[in-house]
Amino acid sequence: MKKLLAVLAGVAALAATGASAQTLKSVKDRGELVCGVSKGLPGFSAPDAKGQWTGFDVDLCRAVAAAVLGSGEKVKFVPLTADERFPALQKGEVDLLSRNSTWTLDREGKLGLLFAGISYYDGQGFLVRDSRKITSALELDKSKVCVQAGTTAAGATAEYFKSNGMELELITLPDSAALVKAYEEGKCDTLTTDVSQLYALRLNMAKPADHIVLPDVISKEPLGPVVRQGDDQWFNVVKWVLYGMLNAEELGVTSSNMAEALKSQKPDVKRLLGVEGDNGASLGLPNDFVVLVVKAVGNYGESYERNVGAASKLGIPRGINQLWSMGGIQYAPPIR
Repeated sequence: MKKLLAVLAGVAALAATGASAQTLKSVKDRGELVCGVSKGLPGFSAPDAKGQWTGFDVDLCRAVAAAVLGSGEKVKFVPLTADERFPALQKGEVDLLSRNSTWTLDREGKLGLLFAGISYYDGQGFLVRDSRKITSALELDKSKVCVQAGTTAAGATAEYFKSNGMELELITLPDSAALVKAYEEGKCDTLTTDVSQLYALRLNMAKPADHIVLPDVISKEPLGPVVRQGDDQWFNVVKWVLYGMLNAEELGVTSSNMAEALKSQKPDVKRLLGVEGDNGASLGLPNDFVVLVVKAVGNYGESYERNVGAASKLGIPRGINQLWSMGGIQYAPPIR
């Protein structure tokens, strides 16, 4: 009897997996990827003056659309607050979440979600007025700290202050716009969130140069794209699109040298671009899906520098997000 029940449970699990493994087909049938992004975070996801969505997280949405649908323009962007993002994905309101979200055990174990890789290695930091002449987070005793609801920042801040014997007044706000507004109105004297977001929020301030991001990083915040559990095919699609962008950078394949790269005789480049093998087909994608991705948004380095790096208004140093072969820790499994 126990053996029969085990078999039935296995059959039920397989049936449930099959029933939920429909995202790739749904996106293809719809002809559009529905991608959850932030409500406006410069450098990561925000509409420009013409209403076109741009940013590092936006590029990942466009990259997946290019791989699946052949065009990075076939995306519907859904702006979500931190509180809204995971329920929207759970309910199927978006196919993919690409919204500066931290990979944690709770979010996979309790929310039924999966992170399809790490697109940006980040950490929580603090922003203060330069006039305070503070050089370290250890000087923030008795500060009023603004933090965004629905994030991991509140708990990490409380732990940091407690462990260092400092007093804290935590002020929780619903979104990033409210965070900046409260800070600029003097309701708090310190902002805390991921360091990348602090650079972005500073751009929205009346006088960005009057504010500094402290060098202290108090947590690990690995950010990446998120999908629902139970659909391994879609999980693999999103994961390998990201890894395709990283491998393209490592192999020197860019949006500007694609024609030359397609003539390469190097085996790893030929596999990457689908000239040899059927790696794309094994995912349910065209074999040249990386070609489509890089033509649409560039390789990982191109996207980083354009949106958040040296070529952007944010000017965030590449740091640990540099490739492993260049002194960073970004590392993609090989395509073979």
